[in-house]
Amino acid sequence: MAAAPKPEELSHPPMEQLQELEYCINSNPSWAEAVSLGFQHYVLALGTAVMIPSFLVPLMGGNDKDKARVLQTLLFVQGINTLLQTLFGTRLPTVIGGSWAFVIPIISIIHDPSLQGITDPQMRFRSTMQEIQGALILASSFQIFLGYSQIWALCSRFFSPLGMVPVISLVGFGLFDRGFPVVGRCVEIGIPMLILFVVLSQYLKFVQLRKVPIFQRFALFISVAVIWTYAQILTSSGAYKHRPDMTQRNCCTNKAHLISSAPWIRVPYPLQWGGPKFNAGHMFGMMSAVLVSLIESTGAYNAASRFASATPPPSHVLSRGIGWQGIGVLLDGIFGTSTGSTVSVENIGLLGSTSVGSRRVIQISAGFMIFFSILGKFGALFASIPFTIFAAVYSALGLSFLQFTNMNSMRNLFITGVSLFLGFSIPQYFREYMMTAFHGPAHTRVGWFNDILNTVFTSSPTVALIVAVILDNTLEVKDSANDRGMPWWAKFRCFKADSRNEEFYSLPFNLDRFFPPS
Repeated sequence: MAAAPKPEELSHPPMEQLQELEYCINSNPSWAEAVSLGFQHYVLALGTAVMIPSFLVPLMGGNDKDKARVLQTLLFVQGINTLLQTLFGTRLPTVIGGSWAFVIPIISIIHDPSLQGITDPQMRFRSTMQEIQGALILASSFQIFLGYSQIWALCSRFFSPLGMVPVISLVGFGLFDRGFPVVGRCVEIGIPMLILFVVLSQYLKFVQLRKVPIFQRFALFISVAVIWTYAQILTSSGAYKHRPDMTQRNCCTNKAHLISSAPWIRVPYPLQWGGPKFNAGHMFGMMSAVLVSLIESTGAYNAASRFASATPPPSHVLSRGIGWQGIGVLLDGIFGTSTGSTVSVENIGLLGSTSVGSRRVIQISAGFMIFFSILGKFGALFASIPFTIFAAVYSALGLSFLQFTNMNSMRNLFITGVSLFLGFSIPQYFREYMMTAFHGPAHTRVGWFNDILNTVFTSSPTVALIVAVILDNTLEVKDSANDRGMPWWAKFRCFKADSRNEEFYSLPFNLDRFFPPS
């Protein structure tokens, strides 16, 4: 008769830090490895940076040259915002990139009758960009106020590990419509990329070269290089010559016209599209996107702390990061990037894939963003990689926080299940409605009111946060603190409650003397 299993064989004890990470937030690989990893993060960040201008600029009336200039500007500001966030914000290894949360209010601006009446495409593009800039500048003040006034720190007191699970998870899972649906646009490129990335990063991760797990560290870079070469061969050989235009646009390496349209050297500068125009209605719609962006970023910061082997960011640090992210949105408006900023979920996923959570690596990637945004032709070369490649490496995060809660509790199972279900279901309803009716379910005569509701409820993490926080703070609150994971979570709220917080989150150059943590 088999012996009864030991208790340690039946369960895994909770661990505050992931055990397989080789470099945490403050430890750094060699300079050669750090530079290579930084370049890999830069290549991944290009995915969203290319997608957003390619989608919005033609709707605004812009041509290929305008698209290349907007892409350069977005990358330039993206690099600046990443440096600011890693130096003075949360200091977590996070890339600050363009956000899709701003697309709905931006499309509302694009369809404004006063702009649609402009017949000259170039004039309409500039006028639309100026309206977007003005709305971003005004809306950024809302996020700056929430961050630096510590209001968001007070709001975070209602968060728990149980409430963060659906939020962080849906930051990743919410990208499912840009996963295989995008891969399917060019299966001969997307599927080989997906298979190659999985094989290199998981099955061959123990293969080492000079004691470096070369395939695990650089799976994305190797996969992109191989598949881009493969895509270039298909393009040059004329494999897509007689294929539909949509297939060519998704599979060919030269259909975006980024290389031919980009200047050799160009430094983006403030107000390059002209002075911003301010409209109160556009501002309110953009403020809803700012709210969605900071909720998504809150989940992303907590996920990044896990992949960087850091403690969850204290309330003061989280609010500080939100404030700096607001300054990032302000820079987006001043420079004219065509969208606002948020934390790049894809790059957080890459932290876990490479087992390197070093802050220095992300700062190096920010340097690449700035450098290649100025050298337009070289940046456009990397941007000519077909979009489908990036859809293969989106990552989902957050389920590891369940280990700090009691998942034998029916209360916790109900909250987790309902918040995840509604986080998927409600945004899907809004998206399907928009695709069939060409407007959101909120369709009144008040445009800014429509933008607020349609933007908030098309965001999976935002819906999940609303549901999870309400249920978690109203259902059996007094008797469920341990089940919610609050004894573990509460000790990280205050900066001085854990000695490790100072190591991870203190400001550089002794700036904590002037800006002491609250």
